[in-house]
Amino acid sequence: MITTTGLTKVYRSRGREVTALDGVDLHVKEGEVYGVIGQSGAGKSSLIRCVNLLERPTSGTVTVDGRDLTALAGKGPRAGRELREARSRIGMVFQHFNLLSSRTVQENVELPLEILGLSRRERGRKALELLDLVGLDDKARSYPSQLSGGQKQRVGIARALAGDPKVLLSDEATSALDPETTRSILHLLRDLNRRLGLTVLLITHEMDVVKSVCDSAALMEHGRVVESGTVGELLATPGSELATALFPVSGRASGADRTVVDVTFHGDAATQPVISQLSRTYNIDISILGAAMDTVGGKQVGRMRIELPGRFDENVVPVGFLREQGLQVDVVTETDAAAAGAAPAAVALSKGGAQ
Repeated sequence: MITTTGLTKVYRSRGREVTALDGVDLHVKEGEVYGVIGQSGAGKSSLIRCVNLLERPTSGTVTVDGRDLTALAGKGPRAGRELREARSRIGMVFQHFNLLSSRTVQENVELPLEILGLSRRERGRKALELLDLVGLDDKARSYPSQLSGGQKQRVGIARALAGDPKVLLSDEATSALDPETTRSILHLLRDLNRRLGLTVLLITHEMDVVKSVCDSAALMEHGRVVESGTVGELLATPGSELATALFPVSGRASGADRTVVDVTFHGDAATQPVISQLSRTYNIDISILGAAMDTVGGKQVGRMRIELPGRFDENVVPVGFLREQGLQVDVVTETDAAAAGAAPAAVALSKGGAQ
């Protein structure tokens, strides 16, 4: 549904050049919720603004729903109309709501419908339908100043849906909200994704956002996508920074004659009592040093760090047993354990909540 190829954005000011995007390749499948995460300055906001051409890329292509938007930019009146039409099918939710204080909630939602040329009656009917969809039908005559932050963001989402978009872009839509309100907004976005078949691209710096609602994710550093995939694929990738940040575990061996391994659970194996089975089958004592489990996409996933008695060459069979159960097992060295105590700068991101 959304594909960027070799996307580059260079800002020029007073003789200086700043490369915000450096050859970004991204593919978001139809109907999925895709999260892009990274620290400030990683290029996340530039990416999402280039996807709907609020910012024109320096080079590369942006294709949304089979249309190359970059080919429509700056090519005359006809291309301009086609670009506006294509943009109307892309909804945008902003961090700071961007509501007009002089307009009622209903009038704010009607604004894009006015631009599309709908009659007053059509605008009113559509706006009320959208407000009902986001749970604010009783606030139609209120003004933004009378709403809470979460309610304002719901109005922003309703407004973004006015053009019946196939794609919804969210630029840090929950970063100004408290944790409880964040959860309600994320639940709404996931519900809209499922009910309307929306493809959602989320920009965030909060790992909990990715864990809560995203089917796939990408990590950005210095204008580049350095890692991407479904949550399941990331968990199954040895050394994945995103998997480590989403499900952090720590702990060191209690002695030189011990083996420490990280066990990654996903799919059907996540619901099986494999650790207790291992202990009973081989009559060994297993220490759980740390665990991070959660439900992602309705399935339990996560990682666990365990300690086995004996050196690794004495644990080849138990490790093989775990792998036969469909689990990913990675041996943790002393260097790995020390590094786990200090998360890489690229993924030392917020765990959620108001910023």
